[in-house]
Amino acid sequence: MKLQTTIALSFAAVFCTFLLVIVVRTFTFTVRSDEIKQCEKADLDFIPATEEVLERFRTAIRFQTVSQELHVYNREELERLLNFILSAYPTIHSSPIVEYDVVGNYSLLYSIKGSNSSLQPYILMAHLDVVPADPDKWEVPPFEGEIKNGFIYGRGTIDFKQGVIGILEAVEYLLASGHKPVRGFYVAFGHDEEVSGQDGARAISDLLMERGVRDVEFILDEGLTILNNVIPGIEKPVAMVGSSEKGQVHLELLVKGTPSHSSMPEPESPIGILANAVARLEKYPQPSMFGYGPEKDTFEHLAPEMKLPFRMVMTNLWLFGPVVSWFLSLKPATNAVIRTVAAVTMFQAGIKINVNAPEARAYVNHRIHPAQSVAQVIEYDRQIINDDRVQINVLYRQEALPISPSGNNDFGYQTIKNSIRQVWTESVVAPGTMIGNTDTKHYTKLSNNIYRFSPTFMFQEDVKRFHGNNERISIKNYEQAINFYYHLMRNSDKERLTPLHSHGEL
Repeated sequence: MKLQTTIALSFAAVFCTFLLVIVVRTFTFTVRSDEIKQCEKADLDFIPATEEVLERFRTAIRFQTVSQELHVYNREELERLLNFILSAYPTIHSSPIVEYDVVGNYSLLYSIKGSNSSLQPYILMAHLDVVPADPDKWEVPPFEGEIKNGFIYGRGTIDFKQGVIGILEAVEYLLASGHKPVRGFYVAFGHDEEVSGQDGARAISDLLMERGVRDVEFILDEGLTILNNVIPGIEKPVAMVGSSEKGQVHLELLVKGTPSHSSMPEPESPIGILANAVARLEKYPQPSMFGYGPEKDTFEHLAPEMKLPFRMVMTNLWLFGPVVSWFLSLKPATNAVIRTVAAVTMFQAGIKINVNAPEARAYVNHRIHPAQSVAQVIEYDRQIINDDRVQINVLYRQEALPISPSGNNDFGYQTIKNSIRQVWTESVVAPGTMIGNTDTKHYTKLSNNIYRFSPTFMFQEDVKRFHGNNERISIKNYEQAINFYYHLMRNSDKERLTPLHSHGEL
C-alpha cells in the first residue's frame, strides 16, 4: 500500500510540475518589443504619396519588363525603365556620395557612402522584371498603372516594382532633405529575378565580391508580407520576415522497358512501375522538420499576442510540438512550412495505344526545408520508392538557404522589425520561412544576416493576385512602403538597436 501511495504521489508531483511549467510559460513568455511611435502624416519626415510620387510609380508599371525564361527577357523595355530611373531621380544621380553601376546591361547597383566607415554597410534589394500577364483575364490593362477605387493596378505593383520605386523615393527624399547617412549602404536591382537571377543578381553579387565587400550588416530583399486575419488566435496583422528560404531539386524518375505489342504485355510495365513509385512518394511524404527551422521561432514570436488556448500551446512547444506539427500538416499552405514537399508535375509515357510503352518518365519538384539537404531528400525518395528499376536523375538542385538570426539582440532583424512597427504599429512581427525563391540565393557569401520582407499589407483574398490576375496595391499601402524604407535607412544609421529614429527628425 505504501508503495502504491508513493507511486501515486510521484505521478501527482510530476503532473503538477508539468502543469506549473505550462502555466508559467503561458503567462510569462515574452519576446523583445520596443516601444514604438506610429508614423503619421503630420510628422516632419513623413513622405506623402503626392501626384508626382504616384505618377513615377505608375510610369514604372507601364514598362513591360517581362521575363519569360532563363536569359529571355524584354531587353528593350528594361533599357527604357533604366533610362526613366536615371532621369526621374536627379538628386540620387547627382549626389557626391552616390555611385552607381549598370551591371549585366540592365541591372543597377548603387553605393551610398556613410560618414562612419567603421560601421558595416547593408544592402537593400529589389528586382526590375515581372512575370507575364494575360490582358484578357484582367479587369484593367495590366501595364497601365490605372488607379481604381484607391488601388493602383498593374503587373509589378506587388512583385516587385513597389520595392524598386519605393526604395528610390526613400533615398531621393533622404538625400534631398540634406541627410548624410552615417552607415553606408548598397541598393541592388536585378533584372531577371523571375527567371533565376543568373544575369542580374548574380552579376551584382560577383561585382561586390570583386570590390572586397564582405560581412555586410544585413541584407533585405522582397519576401513575406503583412497578413491580416490569417493566423488563428491573433486578431492583429502579422508581419512575417523571411529568415530563411527553401531550396529545391528537380528530379526525373525514369523506368525503361522493351517496346512490344500490347497483345503480349509483361507482368509489370514501365508505366505501372513508375506509377507505383509516384504513389509511394505521395503516400509517404518527407518527414516533418517542425522545430528544426524558423517555424518554431515564428510561433514563439507570435505566442505572446495569441489568445487562449493558442497561447498556452505555442508557448509550450516543448510539449505540444508534435500536435502542432500534425495540425499544420493538414493544409497544403502550412504543410509546406514544416517539411520538404514533393509535387509530381509531369508524367510522360507511351507511343501508341496498342504498343507497350518502352519507357516512362515522371518529374518531381521538391521544395526543400531549411533543415534538410538535397542529398537527404534524394536518399529519402530512394528508400521510399525502394525499386532499383526506377532511375532517379537530378536535373537541377539548389540547397535551402541558411537560417539568419532573429534574436532580441540581432541588429538586422530587430532594425527591420522596428521599422515595420513604426509604420504598421499594430502589427506583430515574426520570422518565417520563405517558400518561394528570391535573388538572395546569390548573396549568401556577402552576409550571414539575410532577410526577406515585402512591405505589402494583404488580406487572404489578395494572395491570389500575387503572380495572378488584377495585381494591385492601395495608394495608402504604397505610401507606407516608401516610409518603411525611409525609416529603415534612418534606423540603420544607429550603432545600436536603440534609440529609434524619431519621426520629428529630418
